[in-house]
Amino acid sequence: MKHFIAILIAFAALVSCGGVRKKSAAPQAIEPTFYTYEVVAEYPHLRTSYTQGLQFIDGELWEGTGEYGNSRILRTDLATGKVLEAKPISDEEFGEGITLLGDKIYQLTWLNGKLHIYDRKSLRHLATHTYKGEGWGLTTDGERLYMSDGSNYIRILNPETIKQEGRFGVTLRGESLRYLNELEWIDGKIWANVYTTDHIVIINPENGVVEGVIDLSGILPEKERDSRTDVLNGIAYDKATKRIFVTGKNWSKLYEIKIIAQ
Repeated sequence: MKHFIAILIAFAALVSCGGVRKKSAAPQAIEPTFYTYEVVAEYPHLRTSYTQGLQFIDGELWEGTGEYGNSRILRTDLATGKVLEAKPISDEEFGEGITLLGDKIYQLTWLNGKLHIYDRKSLRHLATHTYKGEGWGLTTDGERLYMSDGSNYIRILNPETIKQEGRFGVTLRGESLRYLNELEWIDGKIWANVYTTDHIVIINPENGVVEGVIDLSGILPEKERDSRTDVLNGIAYDKATKRIFVTGKNWSKLYEIKIIAQ
């Protein structure tokens, strides 16, 4: 695990963030808590779903998928993996993270600079807003939206106007951490997949410091992998029961997990 962190920091340092950085206090070089996992339950997941966003709310599992020509918002049955409702977007757009806030669903796109808003009950399209840069992950604390864009920054957005109200840099052991992908708000912290890895980081949104690192290596067994199987991506939290779900792009399974401090 610690070897992973050293590699991740070195990899991130090879790529410049670009743009103008805001001045801020020196990042805190704290040691994160390391976690492994236990699989509590497993559920079927569509191999055709290139998972970009995942959320479980009010007993419903929602998923945003990517790839040109196959990007959709899905409401699915957790137990069977059956799609109950689907909302496709333009074939020219690559869907990214989603989140639900109140009676609205928010969906990012990767390179199109568009954020779509839908009515949760009918999936009727309500509005489209634009933003600069890439769209990766999206979550909410119940009041504001938090968006990742491939850099080490997380943007804070007004859910009504989609105007950026702030941002903060994410650091691991005092070093900038890039490639934050799917996001989930869990008990006051932001959980984020780190793209191309089997790890999830737990971020304090007050200062951007990574306080925990979860190693999910081996969660999808080799027998469940094929030529379509891609990386770990997708975190959902059932606030009512405290259940945590994870999956990946084109994975055959979705897992309920329990994390265990090492």
